[in-house]
Amino acid sequence: MVLRFNSLRSLTIVACLIPLLWILIDIAFNHLGANPIQALHIRLGDWSLRFLWLTLAITPIQTMTKWRGMANYRQLLGLYAFFYATLHVLTYLLVDHALIWRIIGIDIIESTYIWFGLLAYSIVFLLALSSPKWAKKRMGKTWKKLHRFIYIAAVAAIIHYYWQLKGNLAEPLFYLIIVVLLLGFRLAVWFKNYQFNKMLIPTGQRVLSVQAKQVVMPESIRARQAILQKSRLNRKP
Repeated sequence: MVLRFNSLRSLTIVACLIPLLWILIDIAFNHLGANPIQALHIRLGDWSLRFLWLTLAITPIQTMTKWRGMANYRQLLGLYAFFYATLHVLTYLLVDHALIWRIIGIDIIESTYIWFGLLAYSIVFLLALSSPKWAKKRMGKTWKKLHRFIYIAAVAAIIHYYWQLKGNLAEPLFYLIIVVLLLGFRLAVWFKNYQFNKMLIPTGQRVLSVQAKQVVMPESIRARQAILQKSRLNRKP
């Protein structure tokens, strides 16, 4: 069983590298079209976004299939989203602008879509840094709060993608629908759990009130008996 699990994980690692191999082949044979730098930008960004929503899809799939082992693949897919996003950023810095920081600074100031890209990459970068086990233990509950920002990263990446394509709505809308559906699933599960916990509160209150009455009733009976006994003693000559 352990061997099968390890084999499946190894196969997943290799499969996630196929898009990069495909891109490298297209670069070698000059199949990136008339604007190869822009094509490289878009394809690396595409795969980063795809791995991002695959990461988000793990929890719904795990909930429906009850397969707890999928949590390990969530981290793996998240790291690949960071990997392809890093290649996307490096292509922008090295290939597109040759590390000329003055031009890069002007481009960032003038291009609003880059702001959303920086926001998305900053979140993914922090999530990748906090993915090791020692980081989870050190951060405690803060780790879960940080990883909820993945939805903000996904939405920011979609806005960045849409504005970069200058109005081509088809693919960004497709990714947005997927992210909304995944977020909707999580909200539905949270609301269901909230309603279930809310239904349990009145029952608990009734139990507490019954217990309180059981404690108070003997004391009130003793008090009445003491009053009656004093009144009888006062009536005696």
